[in-house]
Amino acid sequence: MKNHKIKLRKQILKQRQALSVTEWQTKNSQICYNLKKHPLFIEAKTILAYFSYRQEPDLSSLFKEKQWGFPRCLNNSLNWHFWQPPQLLEANQYNILEPLTTSPKIQPQQVDLILVPTLACDNSGYRLGYGGGYYDRFLNNSLWQNIPTIGIVFNFAYLIQLPIEPWDIKLNYICTESSLVEH
Repeated sequence: MKNHKIKLRKQILKQRQALSVTEWQTKNSQICYNLKKHPLFIEAKTILAYFSYRQEPDLSSLFKEKQWGFPRCLNNSLNWHFWQPPQLLEANQYNILEPLTTSPKIQPQQVDLILVPTLACDNSGYRLGYGGGYYDRFLNNSLWQNIPTIGIVFNFAYLIQLPIEPWDIKLNYICTESSLVEH
């Protein structure tokens, strides 16, 4: 199963990186449009999200509204901090942008919605990440499990079925450039 996941990751990354800038921007706009019209997003006050990395879907056009939280990687776990533009960011060991360590931390009871980055998702709501397990550990934490999750993925990476591990958590919704569906 591990080799299948590695092969699938490479394939999806290759497809994602093959997108032209125009295609990528168009898909990002459509994903953001689908999010903005969904009741979960409309009603949410504080949302956890991510900064686009390696041509992931880019949600930055949404960051002007709402209150946002972003992760900092620390000791193999995600710590969530408030961030609003134009506050400064710094790159972590993976070269992913993060809020500064001085940014206020977010507690689970302050969060209304979690937008989860994915390499791929399947029709059952399971996700494939980069393989570090950061989001698996985070989503398995009982403090965060009652907050609705939306996996963000491009259509070509929304697959029929992914290989599933015992620790995988189903996402509540999946959002692509063509739809936002509940699982």
